[in-house]
Amino acid sequence: MYNQEKCKFLKSHEWAFVDGSEAVTGISDHAQHEIGDIVFVELPKVGTKLEAGKRAGVIESVKSASDIYAPVSGEVTAVNTAVSADPGAINKDPHGAGWLYKIKIADKKEIDALLTFEQYKDTLK
Repeated sequence: MYNQEKCKFLKSHEWAFVDGSEAVTGISDHAQHEIGDIVFVELPKVGTKLEAGKRAGVIESVKSASDIYAPVSGEVTAVNTAVSADPGAINKDPHGAGWLYKIKIADKKEIDALLTFEQYKDTLK
C-alpha cells in the first residue's frame, strides 16, 4: 500500500508516491468515493511522455467520466493492467492494488509543487 500520508497530491485528486526517480500514481480515496463504482479506466501506454497537470487518461463510473491528470512530467514506465481488467479494484484499494501507472520523473522540482496529504485534506473542506 502507498501510504496516503506519504503521497503528494494534485487538487484534482491524483496522488504520487515518489520512490527514487519514479512515482507511482493513482486517484485518492476521496475521489473514488465521489466518482462511484468505476467501470472503465483508460491508462497511458508505457513509453508515453506526460506533462505535469495535463491529461494522462480517463476514469468512467456508472455516474460520469473524469480525466486523470499527471502529477509530474516524465515517461510512463509501467501501467497497472489489473485495473484495466478490473476497474473496480480502484474503488476497493485506491492507494494499493488500485494504483494506475508509474512514471520516471523528468524534473524532481515538480514534486515540490504538489500538495502534502494535510494540504490536500484542507482542499476538501
